[in-house]
Amino acid sequence: MLGPQASTAPGAAPAAMGVGARPFEEKGTGMLSLVESAIERLEEAVEQETVALQTRAGADLREFNDRKSQGLLELTRAMRHIEGTAPEPGLVTRLSRLRTKLEINSAALKMHLDAVREVSAVMADAMREAESDGTYSRSIRAGNRAS
Repeated sequence: MLGPQASTAPGAAPAAMGVGARPFEEKGTGMLSLVESAIERLEEAVEQETVALQTRAGADLREFNDRKSQGLLELTRAMRHIEGTAPEPGLVTRLSRLRTKLEINSAALKMHLDAVREVSAVMADAMREAESDGTYSRSIRAGNRAS
């Protein structure tokens, strides 16, 4: 994507450009705009899901997952258009900010899934106890033992 940051080719921009990288201007600012809008849509979906999870608002997680998957696809396609170009500092900053938001979102999702697992385990245990007549129970009361 943005490639290593070293070039010794004559006439190349200082070390900020990757080997064989072309200045971004050759590809046009339209491609940068395409990447930035993809990042913006992905950030929006991630932020909304994170807020919904943190506030325990009833949220359609499947919809958020679909939006994030679509956003990632758009970002991947947009990044292909700027492969081989020198990294734009503003774009690097935006991608770093997106990574931070994704890490926060991941932590919120993990907490949510852990809570769901815990609740489902409690429910499963309660259902097992309610259905059991105690015949195969491990605990044998002292009063019920035959001497």
